[in-house]
Amino acid sequence: MLALASGALLLIGYLTPFAGALAGPISLGSAFSWFPPPNLNLFEARSTAALATVIAAALVCLGPGAFSIDGRLYGGREIVIPDTSPSSNS
Repeated sequence: MLALASGALLLIGYLTPFAGALAGPISLGSAFSWFPPPNLNLFEARSTAALATVIAAALVCLGPGAFSIDGRLYGGREIVIPDTSPSSNS
């Protein structure tokens, strides 16, 4: 249930850092679980689980996209880098 909830939150882009932080340990836990999976599982291969964990960590660090719910709620951020080169008008 937690995997479905975090996947749905990541898909719609709501609470992206929280959902990404939740998705990482879930995918690692399913990869290194001692219990056999009850059905065919996407995370049976440990490399697939490692890739999903890296993607979740990247989403936590980068944040939501421009077309996500978080992007609509909190607005876009614009980084303005000031021009520090010497101007010829001085």
